[in-house]
Amino acid sequence: MGDLELLLPGEADTLVQQLRSFRPQEMGSEGWNQQHEKMEKLNMQAILDATASQGERIQELLVTYGKIPTLVEELIAVEMWKLKVFPVLCRLEDFKPLNTFPIYMVVHHEASIINLLETVFFHKEVCESADDTLLDLVDYCHRKLTLLIGQTSHGGPPKEKEFQDSTPMQELQNQAALMEFEISLKALSVLRYITDCVDSLSLSTLSRMLSTHNLPCLLVELLEHSPWRRQEGGKLQQFESGHWQAVTPSEQQKLSKLEGQVWIALYNLLLSPAARSQYYLTSFAKGQLLKLQAFLTDILLDQLPNLADLKGFLAHLALVETQPPKKDLVLEQIPEIWQRLEQENKGKWQAIAKHQLQHVFSPSEQDLRLQARRWSETYRLDVLEAVAPERPHCAYCNAEASKRCSRCQKEWYCCRECQVKHWEKHRKACFLAAQGDRAK
Repeated sequence: MGDLELLLPGEADTLVQQLRSFRPQEMGSEGWNQQHEKMEKLNMQAILDATASQGERIQELLVTYGKIPTLVEELIAVEMWKLKVFPVLCRLEDFKPLNTFPIYMVVHHEASIINLLETVFFHKEVCESADDTLLDLVDYCHRKLTLLIGQTSHGGPPKEKEFQDSTPMQELQNQAALMEFEISLKALSVLRYITDCVDSLSLSTLSRMLSTHNLPCLLVELLEHSPWRRQEGGKLQQFESGHWQAVTPSEQQKLSKLEGQVWIALYNLLLSPAARSQYYLTSFAKGQLLKLQAFLTDILLDQLPNLADLKGFLAHLALVETQPPKKDLVLEQIPEIWQRLEQENKGKWQAIAKHQLQHVFSPSEQDLRLQARRWSETYRLDVLEAVAPERPHCAYCNAEASKRCSRCQKEWYCCRECQVKHWEKHRKACFLAAQGDRAK
């Protein structure tokens, strides 16, 4: 494939076949760590393949071996761990780990899976291969978009500068909150790809999207809040490629990728024949959807010409009578992964947290060194730099960085002063990473 090929064809085949789902109580275990490393390699290889436009073998393997449902189940399991177990760990006063990186790996696992799904769901056959778990994935995306709107209503995600002068566990919580924001935006992309297949979705999935969750109205609210934009220091910033970037006055009318995803999803849900036959336009839905007319400017239509059809639909909608809510009794499938995991672990979350505290997240120095070696082998710098969308950012102040820690080669800084200020927090991870490199 190229100089930066991460996985050989046979190796990728083996890794995909070995993928399995883990229960929340198994998160962070030895077997789970091995799968996390496999997932990261598959994730990076999928990005490399998509970037180089040289075939999509990871996507093809996931479909061939029926592993999309496995990824969805693992995604929801780690989401539940973050909601039920992680807060308990953060509240335990006697929990002061030598290094928080093992916990960070579990927190980061959700981001790895949703990133892989975002990369492969571009292909319609992936959506079809999700089978019944597509209902669970739709519910997952709905939860993330609801949280995203709620987070934006309360000031948006935390800023990097808020991490200063905090304990390791507090910093980990801040990082998790920041990561939650990025995960939610990726869930938006996955949802948009699902809507691309709206004419071939099952009746149960359509009903879940349009009746149970009323996704068109949720997407309107998302456009109103525009969580991908914020004001910082009197200047407009936009979230692109994993970072907040300043928007010049000449680019402020330019459609962002994330905003474009919302418009395409709305177009699919409102104008596709299958969705229109299932969506009941109540008075509430009509009022919400007509808010879109204010957004459909000539500048927007120039960038997405297909939205002219949506503008015509809204003009017609303004003149038609609304429909009463649907009251027919319909037998349909319901998502089962979340409910099953919750029932299996009801009343056990505290015990799971304490068990993981003792046996998973309190490793010895030797265990940490061995794990650091495996991390350094997984996260190859040449590959990370190849898939990085832009220049790295300072670990302390988040400014664009050009200097890397000479010991571990993992963290970036904009200047010596920031590196000195960040040293107290970076020191343990730096020593472990450096020891891991030397042990190779």
